[in-house]
Order: sequence, then structure tokens, then C-alpha cells
Amino acid sequence: MPAPPRLVAVTRETIAHEDLLALADPHTPLVWSRRGDGFVGIGRPLIALEASADAATRLASTWRAIADAASVDDEVHAPGTGLLAFGSLAFDEHAEARSRSGATSRLVVPPVVVGRTGGKTWITRITREEASDQGEDVAPIPYGPYWSATLGPGAQSPDDYTRAVAEAVARIGDGELEKVVLARDLVGSVPAGADLRRLVRALQSGYPDTWTFAVGGLIGASPETLVTVHDGTLTARVLAGTAARGADADRDAAAAVALATSQKDLDEHRFAVQSVLGALAGHTRAVTAAETPFTLKLPNVWHLATDVEGDLGHEASALDLVAVLHPTAAVAGTPTASALATIRELEPFDRGRYAGPVGWIDGDGDGEWAIALRCAQFGAESSSPTAEDRDDIPVTAFAGAGIVASSDPEAELLETRVKFRPIVDALA
Repeated sequence: MPAPPRLVAVTRETIAHEDLLALADPHTPLVWSRRGDGFVGIGRPLIALEASADAATRLASTWRAIADAASVDDEVHAPGTGLLAFGSLAFDEHAEARSRSGATSRLVVPPVVVGRTGGKTWITRITREEASDQGEDVAPIPYGPYWSATLGPGAQSPDDYTRAVAEAVARIGDGELEKVVLARDLVGSVPAGADLRRLVRALQSGYPDTWTFAVGGLIGASPETLVTVHDGTLTARVLAGTAARGADADRDAAAAVALATSQKDLDEHRFAVQSVLGALAGHTRAVTAAETPFTLKLPNVWHLATDVEGDLGHEASALDLVAVLHPTAAVAGTPTASALATIRELEPFDRGRYAGPVGWIDGDGDGEWAIALRCAQFGAESSSPTAEDRDDIPVTAFAGAGIVASSDPEAELLETRVKFRPIVDALA
């Protein structure tokens, strides 16, 4: 293995930037944000790592070597400061899936990261040890004009989806598996040269409690944290079980109560929590989760949610934990191998990086990773859109639902429509 590049990362406090997103590239934004805090990457990546098979483990090992060789001067010491890489991983590494979409898992290190945490704004400049310049200039870029997308049915039409759900329910009844998450797609395009930061900003404004992300042309707003690692402690939030918000206060309260008492949704949620606890068992000294989920309110849906917390039993990085956690039952099913085989058979497309891990990792191995939900892929999986694209930019959006023995195909189709709403509304 060749010696890793020697990087130098310097983090300092800087002047406050009212709109961090304005600093990002309009056509290939690199963004991670929540509740007004977060950071953006600026400039052509210094390092771009890709992997296909066993991606999280391979990327974790390569990143550890890069971080060990790096020199870091960090006066801020906040989450995301110092050496940092953004990442987005494929949902399914099976050769059949990769042959359909060409999706790979990737980590990218930008030369500049500007972030805000708790009212403090900071800038990190990352260079190769032998470099003489200080990297990219940092200045707001005016937003381009508003645009809208054209979207229509994809490879999995609504009728095809209900038939797939019915087939999955039959297989569950036959004992082949206990749960499977089935997705469908919408496809379309956005105008060439569209300023994709407008979509990011719409999601940030409409869904501030989610993780808003933009990595490699994958843009979305995920409510589900796969894992956060900080100073030896890990946290995760498991979401499974969904209900649409009510039209008024009384109906909304009734919807939350119905979800909290729905045996179908409670079963679906239990499978998801058990898959996370089982995956973490060998990597923690102690891990805890509430026995009963709570109802999490988002602008368009209620979710059943359970928070998980634990102490790391060894020096595992955030990517090491991603490797053992993904895919959870919340996005694949139970048992995992049977669920993935069913997904490959019943979904007439590969998910690419939809429902895969998306997030960041720092030089200490700490990081935050969400599951890429409520999202759309712009451009081909193997490349992100550029301002030089002469044709309209293709876009594919995804949404899925957890299928268990008591699932009703029409109800699951409705759930996907509700889950499409954040990205479809933002694209309108």
C-alpha cells in the first residue's frame, strides 16, 4: 500500500457568515447542517476516496492512515473542526446492485471547510504538506435563479409498488423473512446549470430538525441518525413506523396516538431497534435504549423513535460503527440477508446511495452519520452535476416503507407519498 498523503489542517475562528450555504459551490454543493449549525466544504477535493465492496471498513482503514499521517492545528475544538472528510456510501454493495447503478461509496476532503457551532464560526484550511498556497478563497456566491424540476413515475410505478408489497407480505406469511423495506422512485430533470443550493436551502428551512446534506449530487433532509461518535460515546436515533400528520390539532393528536398504539408499526419499530442493538453489542461496554418508543413530530409525518446511547468498548471510529450498523432493519429488513435479496428482486432499480450512510468523519475518528432518506440524486451516480452540463440534469428521488405481516399495500403506497413530500415540495 502506498504511503498516505500528508495533510496539514489548520482551524481558526473567523468572522460570522450569516449564510454558510452561500459559500458553497452552486452546482456541486458539499453541505452538512442541522438547526442552523453545520458546515460547508469549498473547492475541488484534495482527496477523493472510493470503494465498492466492504466499503465502510475499507474507507475506515484508509482514513485512519491518512489521519495518523496528518498534522492538525485546531484552536476551536468543536465537532467538525480539524481534519474532516464528507462521505456518502452505497446502500447495497452486492455486485448485482452495483452493475445496475454504478454507485460507489466515497469520502472527499475539501481544501476549505467553514462551519458554525453554538454561535461560533470557524474555518479550516487543509493542504498537502508540500503545498505552498493556502487554498481556496472564501466569499459568498450569489444565488442563481429559482428553478423547478419535472418529476414523474420511475421504474416502480404505483401499481407495480402495491403488487410488490403484496408479494412481500405473502413471503413474510410463508416465513421467508419478518420485515422488508420496499422503495419506489420518481425520475425527472432540472434545468442545466441549476443552482442546487436553492434545494438545500428549501430543505433547511422546511425541515430544520433533520440532517440536511449534499454530497456528490445526493441532496436531502434525513430525520434518522445512524450513529454519532464523540469522545468515546455513541448515540443513534432509530426511526421506524410512520403516520401522516393530521389536518387539524385534534386529528393530529389522534394520528400520533394511533401510531403509538399500532401493533403493525410497533412490530416494525421493534425489528429496527433490535438490529441496531445487536450490531453494537460487540463494540460497546454498555448500550441503552428505552423499552418504549416515543412519537417524533416532523412537519409532514409522525415517526416512532427510539434513542440509543452507549460507551465505546475500544477505539472504534464512526466509520467502523457505520460498517457494523448498515443496513439496519429500518431501511432493509429482518433477517438482513433475506431482506436484501427480496429488495433486489422486487425493486426494479438499484437504490444507489439512497438509504445508505451519509455524513462526516474527523481526524480523531469522531463523526455524524445519518441515513440518506427524503433525498434525490442529481446527475449520474458516478459523477455529480456541473455547470458545464449542456443538457438538463437527471434527478431520481426515492421513498420507501417497512413491510411486515400485517401491511396493507394501499396504505404502504400512501406512506411513500407522504415520505416523498419533503423532496418533491422542495423541487417544485
